Amino acid sequence: MAKTALIQRELKRDKLVAQYAKKYAELKTIANDAKKSDDERMAARLALQRLPRNAYPTRQRERCELTGRPRGTFRQFGLARHKIRELAFEGSIPGVTKASW
Repeated sequence: MAKTALIQRELKRDKLVAQYAKKYAELKTIANDAKKSDDERMAARLALQRLPRNAYPTRQRERCELTGRPRGTFRQFGLARHKIRELAFEGSIPGVTKASW
């Protein structure tokens, strides 16, 4: 199990990303638009830099829903690899069986 503080930090980042998502998207489109003037694009980039660091979606980390493990997480299930294995052996994940050939 991951430390509770690390899981709480991720939740805090999720809230910040959701809070600044609209503003981030607007500034990002302006900064990447080649039709805008250089001054407008530079102003958008500076405004992006003024946003809180944890408001960037790239700082989010996928974590296991059960354990909070940050690595080895499958997006399809939202679980860490060892939890997928355990639940698959129990038969708790529909359609997933142990491979045999």
